Amino acid sequence: MLAAVLNRIPGTLEIEEVSIDKPGPREVLVRTAHAGLCHSDLHFIDGIWQLAPPAVMGHEGAGIVEAVGRDVTYVKPGDHVITCLSIFCGQCKYCLSGRPNLCTDRSMMARPRPAITNKAGAAVSAFASLGAFAEQMLVHEHGVVKIRDEMPLDKASLIGCGVTTGLGAVFRTAAVKPASSVAIVGCGGIGLAALQGAKLCGAAPIIAVDVTAEKLAIAQMLGATHVVNAREVDAVAAVKDLTGGGVDYSFEAIGTKATAEQCFAMLGRGGTATIIGMVPMGIDLAISGAELFMNEKKIQGSMMGSNQFRTDMPWFVELYLDGRLKLDEMVSAHRPLSDINEGYDAMRKGTVTRTVIDFDL
Repeated sequence: MLAAVLNRIPGTLEIEEVSIDKPGPREVLVRTAHAGLCHSDLHFIDGIWQLAPPAVMGHEGAGIVEAVGRDVTYVKPGDHVITCLSIFCGQCKYCLSGRPNLCTDRSMMARPRPAITNKAGAAVSAFASLGAFAEQMLVHEHGVVKIRDEMPLDKASLIGCGVTTGLGAVFRTAAVKPASSVAIVGCGGIGLAALQGAKLCGAAPIIAVDVTAEKLAIAQMLGATHVVNAREVDAVAAVKDLTGGGVDYSFEAIGTKATAEQCFAMLGRGGTATIIGMVPMGIDLAISGAELFMNEKKIQGSMMGSNQFRTDMPWFVELYLDGRLKLDEMVSAHRPLSDINEGYDAMRKGTVTRTVIDFDL
């Protein structure tokens, strides 16, 4: 099969012929239909975060089950599925306390031989235990969720990470209340999903902050009541001015020290800042201890939207099919696998919200 492989860091993805094993016990072989380009992969491609190459990249995918291994009971060939990197064991304290997104037990995924090998016979890892930038994925059954056949798989792929991360940060991590004021810093795929989550929660006002006029225009179309171009004005001052002192909830969807600190700074009394973006390893945030104490402000992280993806993703599918969740508007471009590096170049320039790789092109 063809796959986009990262062979060196930093580097570019190379389209290579690789081999994938047959599904073992509790494994599912998925024919990939579509995969979204997520900024998380770019952090590893550019060396901001580290992994051991070679690796088939990609983690935001959807497709159709081709085969299942022994003991698989959840899916069967022909089922439409979304994959998710929040692969859960179902037995650790995090899974049993309703926080499966924090599960790190991968012992059930051990196998006697590599799942993917290159032409030289060397093992190639699958990024996030998925490897969605390939024509097929070999995934543990706890890494897939069944969805309705009526759901377009290109839009379903976005739910695999960005949409679930953004909506989950609002619904689950922060639990935004109706009539609360919200600021979204960063209007890429995750930020736009968080914005829609705030709208679905009945928040108002909803302030979108970005440095790109095109993204702010999309944010307005998807429900932002106000927009702030941080290239032109002081974002913190603008948000405080619009809300008479600061927001109840802020969400950082970029992953930089400056924007994370801005999210905390733009809170009103009793407000909560949720950091969704992947702030680089080794970076510390500077926040006011007095603000934490005197004004009861809070700052927290959100890993994949604190998701319970087996229940969350089918719900998000229903929201889309019912017209309440806008996904078509979030897609900037469709590309074949051969153009994947051009898609990431556009992401680096900040000119796209979401690009989808189509494996049938």
